[in-house]
Amino acid sequence: NEMVAEKIRDRSNGDVADDSYHKYKEDIELIKDLNMDAYRFSISWSRVLPKGKLSGGVNPEGIKYYNNLINELLAKGLQPYVTLFHWDVPQALEDEYGGFLWRPIVDDFRDYAELCFKEFGDRVKHWITINEPWSVSMNAYAFGKFAPGRCSDWLNLNCTGGDSGTEPYLTAHNQLLAHSAAANLYRIKYKSSQRGIIGITLVSHWYEPAT
Repeated sequence: NEMVAEKIRDRSNGDVADDSYHKYKEDIELIKDLNMDAYRFSISWSRVLPKGKLSGGVNPEGIKYYNNLINELLAKGLQPYVTLFHWDVPQALEDEYGGFLWRPIVDDFRDYAELCFKEFGDRVKHWITINEPWSVSMNAYAFGKFAPGRCSDWLNLNCTGGDSGTEPYLTAHNQLLAHSAAANLYRIKYKSSQRGIIGITLVSHWYEPAT
């Protein structure tokens, strides 16, 4: 958001936020105080792969952070539930080909997922590939509310280009392909040895009969 600071009303950013990077042990103690037995968190794609691709190099400090977090959770009796993508496409991939607008994201996401399976799968037994693909497709590419803030100009003049009639469908399709690539890889190559499960988080309406 520093690249498009005007998108944020008060021009604040999320560089520090709640600072769990430094305070994860305190956070875990708070979770234990609530008598919970699990913690769901997301891995930042660009924290472990700064360029978004394996060819761009792995960040050892990013791997170290998540190892420390996972180990601390397990030491406190908490099961880690790990989400691989919670709406933070690496900027390098946005710049190169437009992120989830284009098919190359599928292979790059699969490679990123495999890195995580290799590094953390001996301890992580619950994987979520993508958090709410509908939310990304609609809020980021139909309404321009989420990064990268794309939509048709007739809908919102503050959008950074886009087409609300086509891009939500393209990005939804590519997210589902990315999910399938990562999930199939895990089930074929890692499930039998790591004994974990993998799925996707979906958001939808829930209806029940009145009578």
